[in-house]
Amino acid sequence: MATALVHGIVLAFGLILPLGVQNVFIFNQGATHRKFSRALPAVITAGICDMLLILLAVMGVSLIVFSFAWLKNLIFLVGFFFMVYMGWSIFRSAPGNGEGAREALTPKQQVLFAASVSLLNPHAILDLIGVIGPSSLAYEGDRLVVFTAACIGVSFIWFFGLALAGRMIGRLDTNGQILRRFNQVSGLIIWGIAIYLGIQLLESL
Repeated sequence: MATALVHGIVLAFGLILPLGVQNVFIFNQGATHRKFSRALPAVITAGICDMLLILLAVMGVSLIVFSFAWLKNLIFLVGFFFMVYMGWSIFRSAPGNGEGAREALTPKQQVLFAASVSLLNPHAILDLIGVIGPSSLAYEGDRLVVFTAACIGVSFIWFFGLALAGRMIGRLDTNGQILRRFNQVSGLIIWGIAIYLGIQLLESL
């Protein structure tokens, strides 16, 4: 039991820590809204989407995805264009403070955007399905439940912590300069992910 718990926690943290579209969006929601509670729609939606992907991975969807080369290539292709667009959108976006700042998203907009960056992000899907799925094969019964619950729990805790960190930075960054630089660096990193997906697609053709 303890091994499955530790394995799930370490694996989930390893997959969720790298900077990506989902993390940037949740962080920005915490920084943009005046109250932490107003960023909860995005936080909860991202957690639920990750939970669904983790459950699908544990149920064996990874075996289906990776058994069809065309499906994997399609994921890489969609991922490339998705990351290029999201990288540009984040790079040029203004934070929710200071002159020229964008308006905070409504709860409905948060839910829709959080779902899109979670479920339409092929890089995240390949990580969750391609890593957590095969790793779960080492467990069964109660140990599988503990492993799955640990992965899901880490996702929710991480997103709550990320939004909270964004709220703290948002309070300190009165002129929006820190968040603007953060978005620019994030955009460049996401373009790097796009290049990686493009290379993976070319190598698999």
